[in-house]
Amino acid sequence: MKTFSTSTLPRSSKTKIFLLAFAFLFVAGTLWYTHTIVKALQAREAQVADLYAKSLQYLASDEFQTGDYSFVLDEIIWAIDFPMILTDAQNEPISPLSSAYRNIDIDSSASPESQRALLRQIVAEMDMMNEPIYVTHKDSVVLTVVHYGESPLITTLRWLPYVEIALVALFIFIGYVSFSYVKRHEQSNIWVGMARETAHQLGTPISSMMGWIELLKSDEGSRDPEFAQTLHDMENDLLRLSKIADRFSKIGSKPDLREENVTEVIERVLKYFERRIPNTGKKVSLILKDGQSARCMLNRELFEWVIENLIKNALDAIEEGLGWISISIDETAHSVIIDVTDNGKGIDPSHRRDVFRPGFSTKTRGWGLGLSLSKRIIESYHRGKLSLKESRPGHGTTFRIKLKK
Repeated sequence: MKTFSTSTLPRSSKTKIFLLAFAFLFVAGTLWYTHTIVKALQAREAQVADLYAKSLQYLASDEFQTGDYSFVLDEIIWAIDFPMILTDAQNEPISPLSSAYRNIDIDSSASPESQRALLRQIVAEMDMMNEPIYVTHKDSVVLTVVHYGESPLITTLRWLPYVEIALVALFIFIGYVSFSYVKRHEQSNIWVGMARETAHQLGTPISSMMGWIELLKSDEGSRDPEFAQTLHDMENDLLRLSKIADRFSKIGSKPDLREENVTEVIERVLKYFERRIPNTGKKVSLILKDGQSARCMLNRELFEWVIENLIKNALDAIEEGLGWISISIDETAHSVIIDVTDNGKGIDPSHRRDVFRPGFSTKTRGWGLGLSLSKRIIESYHRGKLSLKESRPGHGTTFRIKLKK
């Protein structure tokens, strides 16, 4: 079994683990601290309620000497800041009702029956939170039962940890989103910089080679048909390289979108591949279906690049025997839908989510950037959508492009 130590993890992973551990310890510490405070306050309120009950019991005892005890009761009563209800042994609020409860908001205009019903309901809820205190006489006769609940302070403290957890979660979410955005932005800038630098580096040798071809054309040897055809092919390949450099130079800039006939653009790409497929040693038919009048806003150079990438992937998926690549064009009221289908080996279900991820490739060659770049061209530049519509191992794959008219 292969094991991994934290020393083998990248620095970013260590930072994330540290932040998660810190967040967990912070939340656990907050919950424990708040729970301790709530328990201490509950114990204090229980002591106050017990003191009040004992005071009532003492006043009802034979040892009590008549005197002015209003000051003591007032001091105890005013110390109570939590809801409390006094009932008899049958949990019926004592009379008068105004003396039966404290720190409870009850509509005084309601009938006595309604008030008593509400107090009985509150008593049941209080008894679920705290055990009632029985005030008894020396012969164990129950004089009064004290029911009490929680003060607003305890209720607030109970919600405090959840509020803190929500704030911490919000902070972590904002931090994660910001970090991801910055990371994606940096990666995007790196790719844009590499693409433009590649276009810049290709520009000089391409221009030089085009000049040499013009010189060769003016040479007398260019009259030889075979030599002339070679020059023509070289010129076409250089034009192709120039076109690729121009595509790279457009990465990261706002593309120039124009209304184009989608079918004509795709036909141009198919003609390019029809001349070169025989050189691959494969027998693959290219089929274009329908959509003769489909038009939408395109950047021709970038859109051709997308179709080329999809066809190249389809060609790589057709490993042996006869194959075919079909491109169908359909229209709706607001969209043009292009399906690129092949009868190749298909995509394994475990890889379906990764096909557009930069760097992912099931091939031994290539950087795994074709589909990722194609998706960006369609969705970021053309405001459309590129998706994997369907794929079954051994039965082929269909990619779908959806563009707004």
